[in-house]
Amino acid sequence: MKKHIQLFAILAVLPFLAACDNDNPGTDQISRIGNDETMVVYHDPSCGCCTKWIAYMEKSGFKVRDIRTTNMDEVKERLHVPNHLMSCHTAIIGGYVIEGHVPATDVKRLLEKRPDARGLSVPGMPVGSPGMEYQGRRQAYDVLLFNDSGDAGIFSHYPERL
Repeated sequence: MKKHIQLFAILAVLPFLAACDNDNPGTDQISRIGNDETMVVYHDPSCGCCTKWIAYMEKSGFKVRDIRTTNMDEVKERLHVPNHLMSCHTAIIGGYVIEGHVPATDVKRLLEKRPDARGLSVPGMPVGSPGMEYQGRRQAYDVLLFNDSGDAGIFSHYPERL
């Protein structure tokens, strides 16, 4: 009887451990999380612009798995997001890292073209980027395509709009 209880306890915990592993992926797990339509988004529970970006992505046709964590530094470190490319939230979709307020059209183009890259980033929190809307205004900003070494180039440019 004792062995049955121990086996039941182990089996009961396995799904929890698997979920925890997916909630805190390492770089070797990125390609196994989500697919081209499901985005896993990590963000601080108190961040309103992250919540707005998630709603925008859902409205743009993406299914989102929302993971709230107060330890975003650990998420970014495990996913090897370079410091100079960081923003407030980090997502994974189709084997790519999406850092910050990246427009849905750029994510869709990334998934369509499938470049050899780590992901896309909009560093900082530019006014007028998705989730950071303010009275129709927009700061000029770039969406950067970056590789595993942290090297980045312009993927898209969004001009200033007053």
